[in-house]
Amino acid sequence: MSGWNKWRTLTGVLCDPKMPIRTKGKVYKTAVRPVLLYGSETWASTKIHEQKLHATEMRMLRWAGGVTLKDKVRNEHVRGSFKVTPITDKITESRLRWYGHVMRRPDDHVVKKCLSMATKRRGRGRPQTTWLTNVRKDMLKLGLTEDDAYQRIEWRRRIKKADPA
Repeated sequence: MSGWNKWRTLTGVLCDPKMPIRTKGKVYKTAVRPVLLYGSETWASTKIHEQKLHATEMRMLRWAGGVTLKDKVRNEHVRGSFKVTPITDKITESRLRWYGHVMRRPDDHVVKKCLSMATKRRGRGRPQTTWLTNVRKDMLKLGLTEDDAYQRIEWRRRIKKADPA
């Protein structure tokens, strides 16, 4: 995975015990996390994908902080010391940001036409998870509507998951 390759190139900084935790957090947020999330705005991600990304992120942060599972330190504490927002929240944010871009495009744009033609397939078993179903779940969770996407500044404010200060 590309995220681990980027991690390996930065282990000199991230695993240095003399380096302050806040600096390690900033390096992680600016160099490693973007590689992990590259293209995530268009993924039709499932819970398994998100769990694997969460586990990867926590392994990296624990390793950088010198904390093992045997130390029995909660993930929230590790993430809080690095001032890092959960990676699943960042996936949601990027997916909704992309949806806002698509909705604000002209009606004759190819991507917007494809979005309007997306329909549910009927067949046996559970319907496949699609990008649009993920977006709709994210919007429902945040109390957003399709019309909200046309108000760019308000849309960005409502979907933003800022890293803890």
